[in-house]
Amino acid sequence: MPRLHDFGIPDRGNHAWTLDEEASRPILRRAIEAGINFFDTANVYSDGTSEEIVGRALKEFTSRDQAVIATKVHGRMRPGPNGAGLSRKAIMAEIDASLRRLGTDYVDLYQIHRFDPDVPIEETLEAIHDVVKAGEARYIGASSMYAWQFATMLHVSEANGWTRFATMKNYLNLLYREEEREMLPLCDAEGIGVIPWSPLARGRLTREWDAATERSRTDEFGRSLYEHTADADRRVVEAVATIARERGVPRAQIALAWVLAKPEVSAPIVGASKAAHLDDAIAALSLILSDDEIRRLEEPYAPHPVIGFS
Repeated sequence: MPRLHDFGIPDRGNHAWTLDEEASRPILRRAIEAGINFFDTANVYSDGTSEEIVGRALKEFTSRDQAVIATKVHGRMRPGPNGAGLSRKAIMAEIDASLRRLGTDYVDLYQIHRFDPDVPIEETLEAIHDVVKAGEARYIGASSMYAWQFATMLHVSEANGWTRFATMKNYLNLLYREEEREMLPLCDAEGIGVIPWSPLARGRLTREWDAATERSRTDEFGRSLYEHTADADRRVVEAVATIARERGVPRAQIALAWVLAKPEVSAPIVGASKAAHLDDAIAALSLILSDDEIRRLEEPYAPHPVIGFS
């Protein structure tokens, strides 16, 4: 089942495209009514307001035992050396702050948002293990990093008897497939669930190549992801459009169906700002691409510089 995020006060933080509370609530209600129960957020999203909006909506629209809430720690929340990162002090402060904003006494999945090279791995892993042992998180997850970093963290956790990572939230879509080289095989071998972020490539796979949206105009991070392989990326987008036209479905369904076809993938994380986005995510679950369609979608791809880790 798709996961949802992208809710928060637009003028807080660095995600100007997010939906405020009034606009978010109908989307969240519809998602729950459609059977979606996994909601992904982070302390850093919209300066904490994403957690607040999601927490209030879930409390009203569903029961806590039915909702699966995921949040993250790493990004900067305040000035000073302890206001970001994965030190023990930062993790312990941020899990408490996230729980307050979410209005719950535990999260189902607590994720390290990025790798922190400035903190010993043992310090980070023991701290998040203690979060689980304290009952403040049920499972732990990681996000975009090099496969060797994740493999090292898995080894250190096992060697010390600490809580093992259950998920990897990494960057994977038809325009960025570098994770197929090492991270996906690692997760498959280790039994790690894969929940890719930006499966629609910030919407680029859903529209004409030269079309712009409010998000594309204001998304500085998104622009940095597609600077080096524009010609090949354009051909991928055109292949998505062609197959969508042949199938008679929106392009988003084709792009999501490709991600879902990856055997390592558990479910993509989908940002929904319109009801139609939910409809496409749900419809993609039953859209099975043929081997020939997958070949045509993948054929134009050109290798990309490794990105998305910062």
